[in-house]
Amino acid sequence: MRSYDAIVVGGGHNGLTCAAYMAKAGAKVCVLEQRTFVGGASVTREVFPGHKVSVAAYWMSMLQPKIMRDLELRRRGVEPIPTPPTLHPFADGRSVVFWPDRARVQDELAQFSQKDAEAYAAYDDHMTRIVAALRPMLFETPVDPTDLSLRGLRRTLKLAWRNRRALPHFYDLWDLLTLSAWDYLHRWFESDEIRTIFASYASGSAGILSPKSPGSAYVLARPYLRDNSTDQGPGGLIRGGMGAITQALREAGEAYGATVLTGRTVRRVIIEKGTVQGVELEDGSRIDAPVVVSNAGAKATYRDLLGKDHVAPEILAQIDRHRTGSIAFKINLSTRALPRWTAFDERQLNVAGPGGITLAENSDELEDAFQSAMNGEMAPRPYLWITTPSAFDDSVAPEGRHVVQIMGGHVPYALNGREWDADTRQELVDIVLSQICRYAPGFDEDVLDAQVLTPKDIESMFSMIDGHVHHGEMSLDQIFFRRPIAHYADYRTPVKGVYMCGAACHPGGGVNGVPGHNAAREVLADMGRKFPAQPY
Repeated sequence: MRSYDAIVVGGGHNGLTCAAYMAKAGAKVCVLEQRTFVGGASVTREVFPGHKVSVAAYWMSMLQPKIMRDLELRRRGVEPIPTPPTLHPFADGRSVVFWPDRARVQDELAQFSQKDAEAYAAYDDHMTRIVAALRPMLFETPVDPTDLSLRGLRRTLKLAWRNRRALPHFYDLWDLLTLSAWDYLHRWFESDEIRTIFASYASGSAGILSPKSPGSAYVLARPYLRDNSTDQGPGGLIRGGMGAITQALREAGEAYGATVLTGRTVRRVIIEKGTVQGVELEDGSRIDAPVVVSNAGAKATYRDLLGKDHVAPEILAQIDRHRTGSIAFKINLSTRALPRWTAFDERQLNVAGPGGITLAENSDELEDAFQSAMNGEMAPRPYLWITTPSAFDDSVAPEGRHVVQIMGGHVPYALNGREWDADTRQELVDIVLSQICRYAPGFDEDVLDAQVLTPKDIESMFSMIDGHVHHGEMSLDQIFFRRPIAHYADYRTPVKGVYMCGAACHPGGGVNGVPGHNAAREVLADMGRKFPAQPY
């Protein structure tokens, strides 16, 4: 019978990160992944012959430089590609290109409002300043503010002291967490076009949000959360696709001594007389360990791996209230040519194309799209975030072919009166191509094949409940000391020896690796082992 110091259930990027840190500390760790390959939603697969497609996650915007440095991910093959700036076009031919030079961005914004162009500098400085103060909080273990024991009070006071730089920004942070993106942007900008550009990101943030939803303003901070000025390189596209990140994490873990087993589906955590013994697999076999760390979502961990025999009803009730709904979708295309954007002249600008493209014409269109999805309908004009990795990486598509990746914001999990089948999937493709052709006429004629992932597909393919790629809504009642639930936000569960390390934990979703990093630190502390890296 095989035995380990710890078992990690799930080989997504956070599970691999957690395992790598624990193995680096000397623990004997085994990662169990149900699919035949690791990576979770951060994978590169040959979806079309000869094409390397980042199936779900598509843009490295949040992987923290600390983790890249600690686990030597650059040396192990994570290579950020110098990527041109993002484009936001409008149907009338105007556009905004987000150049690295802020003055150039202001020149672009001045097309719509000189006042807003001037305000952008203040907005950018404001967001940079408050997020810099907030960034260390990513690496904190949430406290329980209701723990009035001496130990609990000491933890809360220490956390406040360590993060005292953030306290002067308390009200700004509160506004980011409570206001809608639209209302927050009204403080800075008067132009509907400019507010639409910034607010549109709240429409593609994976959950059930519109830019006018209370609490959606926090999404405005996400582009600032990664420090792109370090020796670990900028965010953007990764050579070879997003799977390069998880392959590097696997390599790191195995180099430190971790075992990674694929094709192993865990049925349950074995608990005897209140003590964790290991896990039982679907085939009936078992693997022993006194510690089990789950990279699955909160509902899967508490309901399936632990179950009602080991978790109190009131805690399961909290888990059931954890909101995981999503209206996000992903479409991957094989094409014979890249979109030719009316508002972007690659030759004049001397680049292969925009690094990313966001499509949203105005605030009414965004809100209408959101309401359509909430009513069980496909939005006729959904928000789209598009990348064209083959324009900058010749390893991801055969000669004469391209990969176009589209993350969309507005489709229902369940259609009203219809099923997601071949016909409705094709209808979604047609809608998306129609939206793109408003800004890149004729692109639909260059499409050769399509992979469509509805929220239901994301759920079934990646074991993400309701298709939520962040494992749950990132709202004020589901962040920090309430992520995933109150009293159990410190990566521990009510069952001693069972932990969580996925995006359902602080600080949440995106390919950032921080939940895995933080969970490993807590597990190692309980094991009496030293964490093998410096604090943030």
